[in-house]
Amino acid sequence: MKTDQSIGSNMLSAEDLQLIEGCKTGKRRFQNLLYQKYSRRMFAVCLRYSNDATEAEDILQDAFIKVFRNISTYSGSGSFEGWMKRIMINTSLSQYQKNKKKGISVDLEVIEPFLSDDNPNEDQTPLASSVSSDQLIGLIQKLPEGYKHVFSMYALDGFSHQEIADSLNISVNTSKSQLSKARKYLQKEIEKLIVPLR
Repeated sequence: MKTDQSIGSNMLSAEDLQLIEGCKTGKRRFQNLLYQKYSRRMFAVCLRYSNDATEAEDILQDAFIKVFRNISTYSGSGSFEGWMKRIMINTSLSQYQKNKKKGISVDLEVIEPFLSDDNPNEDQTPLASSVSSDQLIGLIQKLPEGYKHVFSMYALDGFSHQEIADSLNISVNTSKSQLSKARKYLQKEIEKLIVPLR
């Protein structure tokens, strides 16, 4: 997985230092300021792992509570944004596991025939630059649960297949297979979006 330093800048600004210290004392004003500064970026992370904006908002709120409760454990040696991002991802995955236990999940077998995997290519990447970030997030949200989480964790957040397997309680081969199928699905959907109107 990416190190903290690779997820965000390792240099803390004077503003961040002040916000972090204020949050460590539990002052609501500093918590509000920190939330205002980072909530949009963190919401984008939660959105990739959720079914819709409402669920992403719930995850964001839960994750920020964890940020405020655990901010005293942040040592300052790595990226603060990366530290928060990890909390957002872990909270999203916890929500996924809860939904899975309740049976709130998409049956991947149903869409298997539509995502044939005849020629997997690990280095192949979606034509992400051909669509807007909002369009891409929309397409990722439409992926079935397992595909969506594997794709987001691997392609967007830098987790290894072993880390994904451990987090989602699946095999490494399942992680690789779901990544390949997610990419093929996204590529097909992106191609549909960029085909010029005739």
